[in-house]
Amino acid sequence: MTIYSLEFKIYKYLEEMKGKKKLKEKDILKQISGDTGKPNDDVKKSLRAMVGIGMIMYSYGGGASSVEIPSEEYLKEKRIDRRLPDDYKADIPYKNITIN
Repeated sequence: MTIYSLEFKIYKYLEEMKGKKKLKEKDILKQISGDTGKPNDDVKKSLRAMVGIGMIMYSYGGGASSVEIPSEEYLKEKRIDRRLPDDYKADIPYKNITIN
């Protein structure tokens, strides 16, 4: 499984849960690790990479932190340019980076 595929699964899970539940990092780790069979460390690496490019973000509210997809308004306000590959929504790896 490529890093891209793992990121894709995380992103799709966050999209699916948007508006239903605020997801904590441990919720994502549990779900994605369970679905893919990958260790939590690999999922954490993908989460960090996604946060690094502005694809997802950590937020804090109600005494707990959560992971979410930032809104376009937030990105514009913070002047963050989120450039995703054109084929990001397709379940096709674009990187040859693999997780051992």
